[in-house]
Amino acid sequence: MMDALQNLINGFGIALTLNNFLYCTAGALLGTIVGILPGIGPLTAIAILLPITFYIPITSALIMLAGIFYGANHAGATTSIMLNMPGEPSAIVICLDGYPMARQGRAGAALCAAALSSFFAGCVCILIITFFSPPLAKAGLLFQAPEYTATVILALVGASVLSTKSIMNTLGMAALGLLIGTVGTDIASGVPRFTFGEQRLSEGIGFVVVAMALFAFVDICYSLGSPEERVQIKTKFRDLFPTREDFNACVMPVLRGTALGAAFGLLPGTGPMISSFCSYAVEKKLAKDPDRFGKGAIEGVAAPEAAANAAAFTHFIPMLTLGIPAGASMALMLGAMIVQGVTPGPSLVTDHPDIFWGLVASMWIGNLMLLVLNLPLVGIWLKLLETPYRFIYPLIIIFCCIGVYAERSQPFDLLLMCGVIVLGYVLEKLDCAPGPLVLGLVLGPLLEENLRRSLLISRGDPTVFLTRPISGGILLFTLLLLIAFTLPAFTRRKDSLIGTATAHVGGEAD
Repeated sequence: MMDALQNLINGFGIALTLNNFLYCTAGALLGTIVGILPGIGPLTAIAILLPITFYIPITSALIMLAGIFYGANHAGATTSIMLNMPGEPSAIVICLDGYPMARQGRAGAALCAAALSSFFAGCVCILIITFFSPPLAKAGLLFQAPEYTATVILALVGASVLSTKSIMNTLGMAALGLLIGTVGTDIASGVPRFTFGEQRLSEGIGFVVVAMALFAFVDICYSLGSPEERVQIKTKFRDLFPTREDFNACVMPVLRGTALGAAFGLLPGTGPMISSFCSYAVEKKLAKDPDRFGKGAIEGVAAPEAAANAAAFTHFIPMLTLGIPAGASMALMLGAMIVQGVTPGPSLVTDHPDIFWGLVASMWIGNLMLLVLNLPLVGIWLKLLETPYRFIYPLIIIFCCIGVYAERSQPFDLLLMCGVIVLGYVLEKLDCAPGPLVLGLVLGPLLEENLRRSLLISRGDPTVFLTRPISGGILLFTLLLLIAFTLPAFTRRKDSLIGTATAHVGGEAD
């Protein structure tokens, strides 16, 4: 314990040098901008800046790249709350309650809750990185293909509580997302699937295309069709910050979200997005009044944001201590280290303590910098609510089109987005929830890859998911979760049918 504290103090000495401090500030600022702009993402920003890092010291390079990564995850909630336009995949779930809060004139409270919960989760997870990195990374090695398959199934089932819709509705939307995720070239065989001879679909349907269409564009179409609902929102100064009741309501959800995100961040392929969705599902299940969720519950903003930021920080643990990247962004940072002759792994702490502890200390500085950057901007963001919608909507359309085109530089994606907008509008009219669909789209390739790998290892034996203790336990929990959701709905439907039949019989008797 004392050694870790002393090493952390030495790390602050490294991180607070002028060069490293400027790189940390630049990374946090750039990450904030990237998180707000739809379709860019930390992966794109890191990939663009990666060649530049080869010409600067490795510690400074990692500090800047890390700032971009957790800065983007921190700022992704801003446009979700203000414009129902998720800047990051992990911010999709923030739209569900953050945007309704903004429409109710409580955008300031939502933005402050997101910033403070994100800051708290980051501080806790930096402590975890400082004191528990090696043992936690070894625990993450216990998860293999069957465990990842079970975890993805759990996340998809958990998506059934992301809205007030029926369980069949949400599970059907998740299944539709899985089907859309299969469009493109099969990685194992190289055979095109569901492309209908269109070569431009060989790369699949991108997440940004679907997310921008289902959230930003569909909301615009739906609002234009209901002009009476598009009222001007005036926010008073006292409404810029959460009330004492808001703070009390957020304490336990933020603690639970931080714990959940810290655990998921250790697992490759999971991270901020799954953490935020699962945290939202947990809070809705534990809430005394679940119907509040989706209508402006502040817990639905604070808990997922804490979970997403916690996972963003603990993502560094397997990369630094085991040399195993937990995601694509971590893989790029791993490559930056290897190019400069630094090998990540258990020996990193002893062979290169300046890199490890300088990076950990910079996370404290960057996390505080994000709070300083985001909280003062709350008033500025609220000015968006005073702008007439006829000016906001064209800007949203322009930014969305830029984001969709920037992802793969294909004009075809814009045409594809138009088709998804039509689908999304129909689904909105049918009262179907878009969140599970997007989750299924993103998790589909991960589910398919690990399912195939599991069956390959077990030589086609499907019982491998039940005979392994961890995967079996996760699937059992998923089954119990499914029963817990379906049984009350079935009971209510049965009681309703009995009541209707009784009333009918009574009416005939009269």
